[in-house]
Amino acid sequence: MAPLPMSVTEPDGSAVLRVLSYNIRSMRDDTAALARVITACAPDLVLVQEAPRFFRWRKKLARLASESGLVILAGGGTAAGPALLCSLRATVERTEDVLLPLTPGEHRRGLATAVVRFGGARLGVVSCHLSLQRDERYEQGGMLLDRVAALGTEHVVAGGDLNERPGGRTFRRLSEDLRDCWAVAPWGAEHTFSATGPHQRIDAIFATKAIEILGCGVPLGHPGVTEADLRAATDHLPVLAALKVPAADQGLADDSRRR
Repeated sequence: MAPLPMSVTEPDGSAVLRVLSYNIRSMRDDTAALARVITACAPDLVLVQEAPRFFRWRKKLARLASESGLVILAGGGTAAGPALLCSLRATVERTEDVLLPLTPGEHRRGLATAVVRFGGARLGVVSCHLSLQRDERYEQGGMLLDRVAALGTEHVVAGGDLNERPGGRTFRRLSEDLRDCWAVAPWGAEHTFSATGPHQRIDAIFATKAIEILGCGVPLGHPGVTEADLRAATDHLPVLAALKVPAADQGLADDSRRR
């Protein structure tokens, strides 16, 4: 398997970024293995699902970020599970944790969102974990797209645990407005669940149309990522994407910083 491109800022201001999406099951499994997987993937951004939400959740998430060479960007308990981690390459413009409407009898869901810059590239980011219930999931997919539009950035990456395969109507709804990175540039393995017997793709990374997708998939065989660690870390397999984000229009970027 050919390696994904490494992160770099180009002379024209564009940036090649590595984005990882990972359901970490509240760090109830082997956290050392989890940190090793994340570190080996060398991500600039991590879209986390099922981050710790309750007792000392900030301390637990901060420990994972530190052990992976990253920092907390947004989310966690304040977003009902989704979180964002980032490398020190990122310059943070703003963050927002969003709680979605609560359906009685179901789990609270939310979104972790941010706008960041890497060199001259400006990027909106959203991590999500959608409902197990079909109708609620579809409505949440629409709210996710609304939030992507509301970020006010030309380039956005969004992803997470959709709890649905690509043929499902919510997955299709997202794919109509955004590009499914695996479908555009498959790399590595496809199936994300379960970690011990992967047979379905229910985790995904999406990008807006002007972002160049260089490769996306489960990093089986990636240097430093072992099958033993993937099985021990959590019940999902991660999705890793390499994306080339164009430089932002300088006038728009200046306007954003003045607001």
